[in-house]
Amino acid sequence: MMGRYPRWPIHFALIGAGIVMLVPFYWVLKTSVSGENIYAYPPSIVPRHIHPFFYIDVWYSIPFARYFLNSVAVSIIAVVCNVAFNAMAGYALTHGFRGKNAVMLLFLSCMMVPFQATIIPAYLITGKLGLLDSWLGLALPQCSTIICIFVFKSSFDAVPRSLIDAARIDGLPEWRIIWHIMLPLSRSAIATNVILAFIWSWNNFLWPLIMTRSADMQTLPLGLARFLSYQEDTTGALYAFCIMVLAPGLVLFLMAQKEFIQGLTSGATKG
Repeated sequence: MMGRYPRWPIHFALIGAGIVMLVPFYWVLKTSVSGENIYAYPPSIVPRHIHPFFYIDVWYSIPFARYFLNSVAVSIIAVVCNVAFNAMAGYALTHGFRGKNAVMLLFLSCMMVPFQATIIPAYLITGKLGLLDSWLGLALPQCSTIICIFVFKSSFDAVPRSLIDAARIDGLPEWRIIWHIMLPLSRSAIATNVILAFIWSWNNFLWPLIMTRSADMQTLPLGLARFLSYQEDTTGALYAFCIMVLAPGLVLFLMAQKEFIQGLTSGATKG
């Protein structure tokens, strides 16, 4: 029997790769609190002077609080709708029904169509619903994603069918089976849906650009473009803006990274 290889070289290589990937983020953070010239040579590793001036400039140069509120509201709507709709769709795909293969093929084919190809019909439908320039209208295209439906399907496939059959014998309707049995056993799928829906909605630029008609309904990506048009020397302030926008997504990912990885890999080794 062959002996186990030492793990320290792998850990050492992973730590090195992690440090390399963190260097750009550290450089953005350092510049945002110091305002030092990013092209200076030799570059300084540690900031010489730390001050919050650029963060204050961002806060007062544009209505940052309003943009932040809009992004938070739209992202919350997208997250809640994703978990609800994707869970129901994923649960339906775990059952056998006539035309299931056609539905699966339709979902897979829709994943190949870019959003830019459907943005005009989406805009017209949203306008007919009277949701232009509203939080719900901004979140509407992100309320369900096919990738997250398959994440729920993979997680629900791992639940023993005996639990579902026992619940049906006890008289539980399908929606209570999803709520009381499937979702509590699919925390990783929920975390994956929450993180992906939040990031996609939080970083969306094109749809809010088309949807919004008033400055009060703009989100943070649009606020960044507006901020750049107001500032002349934007290096430090731009990096401060980036940190303020990146922070919520990073915190959410760090809080649920274990469940997120489990959700993406669920069902990968099945069969």
